[in-house]
Amino acid sequence: MGLFKADFYRFFAFGFAGGALLVLGVMGIGSHSPFANDFAPAAQAAETR
Repeated sequence: MGLFKADFYRFFAFGFAGGALLVLGVMGIGSHSPFANDFAPAAQAAETR
């Protein structure tokens, strides 16, 4: 008897793969689409006093 049923691992793998495809689809690898910049904007440091 295992800790989790086989369905748990299968759905975890499907969810992980689906999430990875969603992120890659939105961000794109080397893509210049406007969605890539809106999804994760560039980081900026705060001004010092």
